[in-house]
Amino acid sequence: MKTDVVAVDPAVPNAEALAEAARVLRGGGLVAFPTETVYGLGANALDASAVARIFAAKGRPATNPLIVHVSNAGEARNVVADWPASAALLAEHFWPGPLTLVLPKRDTVPDVVTAGGPTVAVRVPAHPVAQALLRAADLPIAAPSANRSTELSPTRAEHVLHGLGGRIEMLLDGGPTSGGIESTVLDLTATPPRLLRPGPIGVAELEAALGSLIRVRSLTVAAQNSPQPLPSPGMMPRHYAPRTPLECVEAGKEPERLALLLSEKRRIGWVTFADSGVAPPGVLVRVLPSDPAGYAAQLYAVLHELDAARLDCILVTMPPDTDDWLAVRDRLRRASHS
Repeated sequence: MKTDVVAVDPAVPNAEALAEAARVLRGGGLVAFPTETVYGLGANALDASAVARIFAAKGRPATNPLIVHVSNAGEARNVVADWPASAALLAEHFWPGPLTLVLPKRDTVPDVVTAGGPTVAVRVPAHPVAQALLRAADLPIAAPSANRSTELSPTRAEHVLHGLGGRIEMLLDGGPTSGGIESTVLDLTATPPRLLRPGPIGVAELEAALGSLIRVRSLTVAAQNSPQPLPSPGMMPRHYAPRTPLECVEAGKEPERLALLLSEKRRIGWVTFADSGVAPPGVLVRVLPSDPAGYAAQLYAVLHELDAARLDCILVTMPPDTDDWLAVRDRLRRASHS
């Protein structure tokens, strides 16, 4: 299969390209498209056969559910069986945006979307291309990240092609995504609500909007080969990972670790969030912004670059262990899990 790559203006996407992408989706095909977080791999969420093709293209475990993307909160209510006051409040505060809500599903949502579970993850994306595609297709779109399972999420069209070229019908190239990491996932079927995956919207923001506390689940849940359906994507122990072995090291311990790796003649990439001055000879250094949002926006692109550099390992200096870095630290832990 040849993947048709169509460039679209990220601010004012081409109507003809969107109409063709909508036609592909309505015909049971797969379309990759940009969101404000990462690129998603979309299929008609109400077509079980089309959704099954997502799992096949990605090599994704059947126990790992998908997020259903809709154009507005009213459309979200068409795929959920219950819409509590907390959902309405959070939707008003954060949609369109990088917040996914887990709620009881309607019977119209195929079991393949939810990994056979009773709940569905739903969100309203903010990216103009994603919004325009949802309106053109006039259907909910199931869309995980547009990459092979467990590998780095794509923030550029070339990342999508690297993993899925020839496996999907169409790719809408809207340029780099702005957020860089996947959406926050909040389970509203639990009391108090549970944070299942940290993301761009932090715990403090969610609690301020709700006026009450939420529970942050253990970030070590989900056995790799568990037969039970997961309540949310992003809960596998190994995820968001480059093919090159990645190792996390706490700030201040890098010189010792780098010296050991260099003594073993390793080719090393080093990702840090503060300029450390002169890099050791033979180390490919990438310095990311020292603020969480700026760091997150560039993280996957840098890891894709280093992954393509034929290195022996990638060393990452862990950012501070604070709430505002929770999502980034979560992604790095999963990327380094072995």
